[in-house]
Amino acid sequence: MNVKEQIKQYITNQPEPKRSEMQELHQHILQVLPKCKLWFLDGKDDKGKIVSNPNIGYGSYSIKYADGTTREFYQIGLSANTSGISIYILGIKDKTYLAQTYEKKLGKASVTGYCIKFKTIKDINIDILQAAVQDGVEITGKSN
Repeated sequence: MNVKEQIKQYITNQPEPKRSEMQELHQHILQVLPKCKLWFLDGKDDKGKIVSNPNIGYGSYSIKYADGTTREFYQIGLSANTSGISIYILGIKDKTYLAQTYEKKLGKASVTGYCIKFKTIKDINIDILQAAVQDGVEITGKSN
């Protein structure tokens, strides 16, 4: 199964209304990043043990480790969780930036250094979410 099929299956397997909201968010992110690389992480480690919620990833950037090695990873993530939906904006070095810039404008969402979490799409301002995604991609210096 290719990445697009995995993403479609992941979204389809969500219960309503989360399924429709995940599909809508997927489309919004693709509008911001129309030619981005797509990723799908099933949340399992090498041994098949579940270690996180599955994630849809968009775009790519290089993570640099202390030992000098680098690894490619997605910039934007989308994940369903038990309490709602999470959007991950990775690669921003200033871990206070997202909360300081977007939390008050987003609506009913909790914002950490890299995660915007909300119960339902109706609770947030989708235009502000799209701006945060675009901003995150620009900050990491990549717009692919």
